[in-house]
Amino acid sequence: MAASQNRSAACPICGKPMAQVYRPFCSKRCADVDLNRWLTGRYAVPAIEDEADADDMRMATEGKGERTSGQGEEEPL
Repeated sequence: MAASQNRSAACPICGKPMAQVYRPFCSKRCADVDLNRWLTGRYAVPAIEDEADADDMRMATEGKGERTSGQGEEEPL
């Protein structure tokens, strides 16, 4: 089973056979290329926000320093 994994394991950057030391890459160079892609934003993990998070974010950006109706206001006598 391990032999079949080694044959099919290829470096995700260049396609050469994987080196155990740099797994899953074939070399330090390919590992560094992958790291650079993450750091520069070329790779991104998609995020799914739920509605509560979106509402909180919207309120935080829209209401900075402003009062919304009903907050902190006294009723007239």
